[in-house]
Amino acid sequence: MTTIRDVARLAGVSISTVSLALNSPKRVGAETLDRIQQAIKSTGYRIDPVAQTLARGRSSLLGFVAANLGNMFFGDIRREIEHQALDNGYFVLIADSAGRADLERALLERLEAQKIAGIALAANGHGEEYATFLRDFRTPIVMFDQKVEGAGRDFIGSDNPLTTTILTEHLLQLGHRRIALISGPSSLHTANERLTGFLNTMAGAGVEVDPSLVVEGGFTRSGGHAQAMRLLTRRDRPTAIIGANNMTGLAALQVMQEMGFRCPDDVSLAMVDDVPWSNVITPRITMVVQDAHKLGQLAAQRLLARIASPEAAAEPPQDIILTPRFVRGESTRRL
Repeated sequence: MTTIRDVARLAGVSISTVSLALNSPKRVGAETLDRIQQAIKSTGYRIDPVAQTLARGRSSLLGFVAANLGNMFFGDIRREIEHQALDNGYFVLIADSAGRADLERALLERLEAQKIAGIALAANGHGEEYATFLRDFRTPIVMFDQKVEGAGRDFIGSDNPLTTTILTEHLLQLGHRRIALISGPSSLHTANERLTGFLNTMAGAGVEVDPSLVVEGGFTRSGGHAQAMRLLTRRDRPTAIIGANNMTGLAALQVMQEMGFRCPDDVSLAMVDDVPWSNVITPRITMVVQDAHKLGQLAAQRLLARIASPEAAAEPPQDIILTPRFVRGESTRRL
């Protein structure tokens, strides 16, 4: 059976150099890395993950835990984290919490039992007790998109109040006053921040918000569809709708088409986040876009840094907040 010692002998390097090449290839010179890779091919060496875990006290696995992985936004983040992980000798296990805090906690505990090296988490749990659970968790965690206050973990996210501030200001400038918001779950960090951005912008413009036009769509397409249907079957329907994420925004557009409304002639629409092939959706939706690729890249880099050394692991937690980008489409018009 071929061993790592055989690879090292053939490549003319030490066993520790081969180990470094397998676990952190970016830390090995290009010429040396090429010799090691050629030696691995020649000998047919295969990494024994069990032995590797025993030797290092942790596996070469990272965890990715989020809700509703069918949402393209999370898919973009996941792909970037996977690419960063593979470049550094790690493989990613992906888990969907289905938006359930109890399942999310069970998944985290199961991953820790597998001696996973670190976890990228879009948290759905909330509250002081859950913050304590995350703070005391032994495995490195970096949160992205969804933040748990008091968890004492790195957080990579966007300026969420700004997302709805931009969209609300845009609609106000077009003369809209009866603006509806299909929000997310009140327990989630992003939903609360986007709601705050909307309410503060309306108040700053001196426009009174009709509370019945602020509805919770659960950040899901089904929830967004149900709430858009309620909004658009009212006699005093809104002149514009903001979807607090892409799923609810698309659901609102679907309801308009099902009911025979023309967008934006009858109702204007704007939403947070893009979707693939959005340039072929008619009308092209006005949106504020988060940089999902950058979010994934920064989350992976921060997590890998935490894993790399005790010094990095001991650093105080950081919040890294990115500025979203406004994309004007054809789904909004002046009254």
